[in-house]
Amino acid sequence: MENLSNLANALDYSDIIHLEFYVQEQLAKGKEICDLIIGDFDTQQFPMPDYLTAQIQQAYENKQNDYPPLEGVLSLRDEVAKQTKKHFNVSYNPDTEMLISGGARPLLYSAMLATVSAEDKVIYPVPSWNNMFYTTMCGGKHVPIETSEANQFLPTAEQLQAHISDARLITLCSPQNPNGSMFSKQQLGEICDMVVAENARRRAINAKPLYVIYDQVYWMLTMQEVEHYHPASLCPDIKPYLIVVDAGTKAFAATGIRVGWATGPHEVIAKMQVIQEHIGAMAPTAEQLATAVLFQNEAYLQSYLAGFKEKILASMAVLHQGVQDMKGAGIAIDSFIPNAGIYMTLKIDAINMETPDGNVLENADQVSRYLIDSAGLALVPFASFGCRSKASQLWYRAAVCTISPSEIEAALPRLQTALLALTQSKLLLEA
Repeated sequence: MENLSNLANALDYSDIIHLEFYVQEQLAKGKEICDLIIGDFDTQQFPMPDYLTAQIQQAYENKQNDYPPLEGVLSLRDEVAKQTKKHFNVSYNPDTEMLISGGARPLLYSAMLATVSAEDKVIYPVPSWNNMFYTTMCGGKHVPIETSEANQFLPTAEQLQAHISDARLITLCSPQNPNGSMFSKQQLGEICDMVVAENARRRAINAKPLYVIYDQVYWMLTMQEVEHYHPASLCPDIKPYLIVVDAGTKAFAATGIRVGWATGPHEVIAKMQVIQEHIGAMAPTAEQLATAVLFQNEAYLQSYLAGFKEKILASMAVLHQGVQDMKGAGIAIDSFIPNAGIYMTLKIDAINMETPDGNVLENADQVSRYLIDSAGLALVPFASFGCRSKASQLWYRAAVCTISPSEIEAALPRLQTALLALTQSKLLLEA
């Protein structure tokens, strides 16, 4: 629209939200749908910690409903610093190297705004969540790195190396959204060493540094026999170029309370704070105070997380077993339990198949719509996370915490029927 800004014209809802709009339309018509699209929680099955709820209520009863400090309340900053030191042996000054915000999103965006100028190159892997939108909003130049199943959809140092010489920012996520994979110690260490070496080269020629944003929002939900790594614990020299974003919203099944935190070099955090002041992205005071108290009760928190992860795995097990049964019956489908997080990955080979009404499914989005319409099952294709390769079109994300295991179980026979109804396209066979 000519009367709007270039940015407004360039932006749209994500494909994920468009797909969810479609699901909501079908639900309004009375259709039964197992909706595994949005990374949120069934609050009956996955309530946030009772202790956190009580502390939020207590804070409001104590009249803690005024503006919070721009940098976040001191008690929470102190606790984040302690947690980071305890779990990763990395020290941050809670007064100068830390910022509390209304969830992780404002921090990811403000970190990019603080480091990226118009036309600066932003390197991000695909699939990944929202990097393409934040890059557009910052006016950056997109450098997507297509990953693959062979490396669990994580970028390698070798892939990144080819693009860093004139880049301004690399964005990484581990545990990864959408598929829950995690960097190994060697993988992450190689990337960190590469970034440090590149910045040494730039210092020698007085060039601007290469920064890294590291999203670790799901790390507290690590479930398999793997370890989550903090970049600065592997490579202390990367710390001046590293902004780490974290939050309690996912790990505490508390997406609505909007409390996240970032740690990083003082000069970047200071500007992120200024940006936050102007857009008003602060987390409410009461929720910040309550989160700090939750961190202080370590025994309760660990008990909650253990039970929470057990329930997540139970939901995943229902979906995984059903898919594996179909695979065993010869259907072109597969599934993988992640290392962490709330998402399970499905592989469905249905592109170029013909539906019972004669339509050919030409891409992953059309497969997703077919599964909603014919199976009452809503999944997000990896294509919605920026993937464009032919191989990546076969992959889908399932947010298993949005509904009950019984609803997942009920959808499995519908999924099997819908997939068995597909046939090879006559036109493609003739071609």
